Formats: sequence, structure tokens, C-alpha cells
Amino acid sequence: MTAFRPFSPTAELPDTPYPLAEEYTRAQLFFEARDYTEAARILAPVVEAEPGHLAARLLLARSYYHSAQLKRAEAELRRVLERDPAETYAYLMLGRTLERQNRPADAAPYLRLAAAMNGEAEPAPRRVVHRRADD
Repeated sequence: MTAFRPFSPTAELPDTPYPLAEEYTRAQLFFEARDYTEAARILAPVVEAEPGHLAARLLLARSYYHSAQLKRAEAELRRVLERDPAETYAYLMLGRTLERQNRPADAAPYLRLAAAMNGEAEPAPRRVVHRRADD
């Protein structure tokens, strides 16, 4: 996972009354509360102001993924990998994002690479939770 890097004091602030670090923290709270759309709304200007902050960009991608904004998630994950090609989790997420878009052939190389980077022989199967009607 990308290590947290403090925000640059010279970064141009988004149109918000809060500093970038506070916005990032607010977005994390919304993400943890499973309000992924709101987390993405908060994070988009943070990432625009600090494009090199990979932890914020990865959280934005995760927020997009969980709110089914899959094209946006894919774009952000590709940007993460351009900046940090050793980010194993981004390969896994990109593969899962492509799978959710019904693009298994496109997903396969990213999932294999993530598995290899984690020392696994092959990608882990997607976990599908089936609920019984009486649950």
C-alpha cells in the first residue's frame, strides 16, 4: 500500500474552507462510513491540487470503485500505476475493476501481476457472497 506522504504546503488549495489534510481525513471518514460517493466528491479536488499524493489518489480510486464509477476508478488506478509501478494493490484493484466491467481478458494480466507481486502462484478467485432468502 502506498505510504502516506504529507501534503505539500505550496499546493494550490481546492475551493474549500478546509486544508488538504483535513479534507483527506474527512474523505476517509466518509469512506469508512461507506458513503463512497461523498468520499469521491471530497477527494477529487484534493487529488487535483496534489496529483502526486498517491494515497489520496488510491482512496479516490477505491471510492469510485465502491460507488460503481468504474471508468473513473480505472482511470485513477492507471494514473497510480504510472506514478508507482510497484503498487501491488493498484494492480489488484485495476484487475477487479476491469472484471466488474465484464472485461476478464483485460483484467487477467493485472490480476496475475498482483498475485506474482504478492508471492502467490495464481490470482485469488473473486469472493462471491451468496445469501439465502431467509437471511
